[in-house]
Amino acid sequence: MIPRKRWAYVIPVAVVMYMLAYLDRTNVAVILPYIGDDFPLSAGAKGLASGIFFVGYLVLQIPAAVLAAKWSARKTVLLLMVAWAVAAVLCGLVRNETQLHLARLLLGLFEGGVWPAVLILLASWFPQAERARANALWMTCLPISAILMSPLSGFMLDHLSWRWVFVLQGLPPLVWAVVWWFAVADRPARARWISAAEREYLETTLKAEEDAKPAFAKQGYRKALANPQVLLLVGVYFFWVTGFYGFSLWLPSVVKAMTGGSATAVGFLSAVPYVLALAGMVACAHWSDRTGNRRLAITVPLLVAIGGLLLGNLGHWPAAVQLALLCVVATGVYMPYGPFWAIPSRVLGIEVVAVAMGLINALGNLGGFAGPYLVGWLTDVTGTPATGFAVLAAFLAVAAALAFFGLKPVTVEGSAHVPAATRHP
Repeated sequence: MIPRKRWAYVIPVAVVMYMLAYLDRTNVAVILPYIGDDFPLSAGAKGLASGIFFVGYLVLQIPAAVLAAKWSARKTVLLLMVAWAVAAVLCGLVRNETQLHLARLLLGLFEGGVWPAVLILLASWFPQAERARANALWMTCLPISAILMSPLSGFMLDHLSWRWVFVLQGLPPLVWAVVWWFAVADRPARARWISAAEREYLETTLKAEEDAKPAFAKQGYRKALANPQVLLLVGVYFFWVTGFYGFSLWLPSVVKAMTGGSATAVGFLSAVPYVLALAGMVACAHWSDRTGNRRLAITVPLLVAIGGLLLGNLGHWPAAVQLALLCVVATGVYMPYGPFWAIPSRVLGIEVVAVAMGLINALGNLGGFAGPYLVGWLTDVTGTPATGFAVLAAFLAVAAALAFFGLKPVTVEGSAHVPAATRHP
């Protein structure tokens, strides 16, 4: 039996690292409703403060991905971790709306390269048959961060100023950077803790997978970026992320309106949907790896999320029903993460997949700007967030349609039912 230490060493350290990144990215959703005393913000300005992060997020996607692939994912993430910690602290030192937007822009700039860099790292540690589960287990940092950090942010807001919350939550990445440096290796050959059997298994399996890819998978950067499946994944991710972040960044405001409770109560209730999302992510990834069916693992959860968003906007539901529907939506928008990010490394060779992942994440995350800002703008115009959430459901519907009709069905072993000349996942 092949040893499996990689699951215990690589994944947990990466999970904590990105939990801290996700905290610094999303804590603004819990904090924004409580900063009005210092400088009042309209709903549109709050949406811009949430969404402008993703404008900066675009810049380093491809450069950081290339650095991770050609230089070192470990060192790339370390540098970005230190830089984003500084930007996160600056969010607590701002004195006006413009400075807040600038600090959030810088935070997005430095966090932008972390996601593709870690995906490159995981591709060097986990073969395709494990890739969706490895991705999903790492990406559990997203709901785990919400589960732990939303109540923490709420509790801190009840006892500290919003400025101190930003500052104190920005410092932990500086500590974890030390752990990252000593615990993570770029590939099995450089890890001290790995056994000879596990190293040989990984190097042999990963090399065989690369050798088995068709010629088009090893094309240059320009052709890789123009690959139809890469462009399709950009489209799916953009429409999905628009709905995803529009929902997740505005969730605490919805919960606050539902409960009228303290910041602590809002934080705890906001965490509930992510508990179910966490279980859904792992289950969906396991099913996807077992069957090889990435298409349905993406499409079906998005349809579930659409149903929850639309049902939640049909009438005035009791608070308990609204919370249940928020749980449905959260589960639906989180479940596809592992299967989705297992696709690029099947389509493209390791030489160019970094650039493709950077492009998908960069352009797709424009939806992270569009979603929050759209909800805020529509709330200002209509006086209710209901219209905004209905529009987000439409964005998710486009993502589901692109995934279902664009991605190819696969066999249980994961081989696509397409001609050899145009083989895709």
